Amino acid sequence: MTGKKISAYVSALAGLRMTVFREFPYLYDGSLKYEEDYLQTYVQSEESVAVLVFDNENIVGASTALPMQDETPEFKLPFLKNGYNPETVFYCGESVLLETYRGRGIYSRFFFERENHAKKLNRFEWICFCAVQRPDDHPLKPDDYQPLDPVWKKFGYKKHPELTAAYSWKDVNKQEETEKQMVFWMKKLDSEK
Repeated sequence: MTGKKISAYVSALAGLRMTVFREFPYLYDGSLKYEEDYLQTYVQSEESVAVLVFDNENIVGASTALPMQDETPEFKLPFLKNGYNPETVFYCGESVLLETYRGRGIYSRFFFERENHAKKLNRFEWICFCAVQRPDDHPLKPDDYQPLDPVWKKFGYKKHPELTAAYSWKDVNKQEETEKQMVFWMKKLDSEK
């Protein structure tokens, strides 16, 4: 679904984001109000997309995206600093899926649907997303944690260390917000995997 149609699912999406992002590497201890406000960016963009996964009437997964030009200044800044025109970039927000639904090919479908939406808009050169950078020795990193870098590379995305942004949020094991480094991954929209 796109644009204003997303508004009917904002509360469910906010709750899902809070659940999934509590896990490593995000360790996000957020508030429902902040999440609902954040998701308004997608509601207000006429060309945004939300791909929702339902189990009966419950949303168990979601993936969002929108033109970079509709994003906040913090998201655009790394691109402007590095000579990219935000009007040529399509930004993929989160892909969140409850743990029991993973390993069924849904994650790759999220990428397919967002890329397909961007291609239909027919004016974007690049597609991207960003991911938090955590140290390998982080105390809350699970022993069996597998980074998604190999999966993202398989989908044709390349890490761009020059495209970084800093965002602050409260970790589950902290009392106050701390700044985190986010790095963008990109690919040419028409490139093959």
